Amino acid sequence: MTNSAQIAVIGLGAMGYGMASSCLRAGNKVWGADIATAPVERFRAEGGQPGNVADVAARLDIVVVSVLNADQTAAVLFGPKGVAPLLRKGAAIVACATVSPDFAREMARKCDEYGLHYLDAPISGGAAKAASGQLSIMAAGLEAAFDASAPALDAMAATVFRLGDVGAGSAMKAVNQLLAGVHIAAMAEALTFGMTQGVSPDKFLEVIPQCAGTSWMLENRAPHIAAGDYTPLSQVNIWPKDLGIVLDIAREAKFSAPLTAAALQQFLAAAGMGLGGQDDAAIAKVYARNAGLTLPGDV
Repeated sequence: MTNSAQIAVIGLGAMGYGMASSCLRAGNKVWGADIATAPVERFRAEGGQPGNVADVAARLDIVVVSVLNADQTAAVLFGPKGVAPLLRKGAAIVACATVSPDFAREMARKCDEYGLHYLDAPISGGAAKAASGQLSIMAAGLEAAFDASAPALDAMAATVFRLGDVGAGSAMKAVNQLLAGVHIAAMAEALTFGMTQGVSPDKFLEVIPQCAGTSWMLENRAPHIAAGDYTPLSQVNIWPKDLGIVLDIAREAKFSAPLTAAALQQFLAAAGMGLGGQDDAAIAKVYARNAGLTLPGDV
């Protein structure tokens, strides 16, 4: 059991809000920050601390960065309003965005110049597990970074994998995202293929989760299609970025990743159809359009 800490969570999206709430529920003092005011106000109403992160930065123990990508991570830490230079020496940065291993190592180097502990800590589990403090965190960094980050890690995660030096966490996340993105695309392809043979999405969901062809992504995303509900829990727009990172890493390694490339094209097609802000299960609409199918909820 770790002592309570003073924590800022920057990025109160579907994942970040749940992570901030989990840190708060664990008895920590937590500040939430986001470019949107509504989630910040909601978080404060639920017990989050008042005031701006910049104003309290000097007394923070941990900053959890839960933003979309490398550019936003760099801006949050070292941009014109970056928080890193404002923190006390010995504070911890827990960086959760999906980024390249090289970017993670660069952020760690810059944090070290300020005497900050950097944890390369991408996450997996979805919004529900973020809200319940049951995430899996693929973490990498020095032992001192793990120690300094412990109150946040204990609050947010069911499992923290200690993967070695900074960069190893982002490498493992790339492996996970390769599988996750391909699985979502494969689920959408299988579900819509079944429709061409008279297999309804409801019947697909009754049978396939009990068979060898299932996956966590199938069981999590296919119900969105069956319900015709594309409320964004994980947006289509995430996947061109994440699968693009996978392919960039693969290119550097001279590794061919044809399944990743095929899945990426389908997510790009979905974004080109104007579906980028919808739940990533909306990739099924690409297959449906091409096959002349009508999905549940469509008119």
